[in-house]
Amino acid sequence: MTSRGPVLEVATPDQGARRGRLTLRRLTKRYPGATAVDAIDLEVGSGEFLTLLGPSGSGKTTTLMMVAGFTPPSEGEIEVDGRPITGMAPEHRDIGVVFQNYALFPHMTVADNVAFPLKMRRRPRAFIRTQVERALDMVHLAGLGDRLPRQLSGGQQQRVALARALVFNPGLLLMDEPLGALDRNLREQMKVEIKRIHHDVGVTVLYVTHDQEEALTMSDRVALMDRGRIAQLGTAEDLYERPASRFVAEFIGESNLLEGCVEAAAGGPIFADGRGLQLRVRPGAGSVPVGRACTLMVRPEKISLGPPESAATGEPAGAALAGHVEDVVYVGEFTRYRVRVAPGAVLGVKTPNTYAGFRAKPGDSVRLQWDVADAYLVPTRQ
Repeated sequence: MTSRGPVLEVATPDQGARRGRLTLRRLTKRYPGATAVDAIDLEVGSGEFLTLLGPSGSGKTTTLMMVAGFTPPSEGEIEVDGRPITGMAPEHRDIGVVFQNYALFPHMTVADNVAFPLKMRRRPRAFIRTQVERALDMVHLAGLGDRLPRQLSGGQQQRVALARALVFNPGLLLMDEPLGALDRNLREQMKVEIKRIHHDVGVTVLYVTHDQEEALTMSDRVALMDRGRIAQLGTAEDLYERPASRFVAEFIGESNLLEGCVEAAAGGPIFADGRGLQLRVRPGAGSVPVGRACTLMVRPEKISLGPPESAATGEPAGAALAGHVEDVVYVGEFTRYRVRVAPGAVLGVKTPNTYAGFRAKPGDSVRLQWDVADAYLVPTRQ
């Protein structure tokens, strides 16, 4: 019989499957002259890893702090497993929290830091000792319980904070920019560790970050926030391939965005930008009806670059444009190109650096091609 890893406290699989479901109803936070969170509704399933992503000031951390109980909402309701917790004190919510600055007690040993939540709950000493050992083993810090936080690396301190948040077996874990203070290599390691622990423990995670790579690679779903509201909720693929608005298209990844409208034509709809560009688009590629102003999005890596005489893939399978290279930047595994295809219209292209790949230099005439299915239409921002 195989094990999924150290188990913190005893809970049956059925109990664990039902724990940690988070529900937000019309959750709102107002400050004088500003609304930080604007009547959001959100359901996070038991065992789900959901990330609140967005720029600074979008309301993601304020939302997490309201769930934790550190910031009182102006309106709305918060429930965990159907239990209202909106007016409950933070220490009674039974929620684990990991902060960006770790918030470890510098005068306490690693073991005492991890044991702190259990001591506050007046658990027996033998139980506390066993749970602390299991928690440290879970985060790969076994044998370091006697050290002080200052004797640990940043990544090890983050693991201590994670162990402390999980040692009392909460159903819900909140993480606020937990990797922000780490260097790139440590961030990559901790991303793997957090996902491993999430899988092993089965805890529900509400994670906050402004780093879209973290959000897209770690989450089951992502809620992208903008000005206190959820701009789009979905999987990483949903947000990247099918953005609901221009804001989402601009924020997630790199995008080429052309403004124009959809027009009817023989063989299917086309996108026209008013400068002479006419590009075939897939019917239903976004919820934009014919005649409506819209923005066409095509990702730089979806575009192939070739010599000007290269043949198009053929209508309606592909779209092709002639252009002139304005800039070339070598970035290791790929090269970035900026190609002017019309007055006022420059497209970015990312091509992998393969031995047989086509190379161009500034001033070269080139042909850009992409599959119609790789272009997506979003409503023009109002």
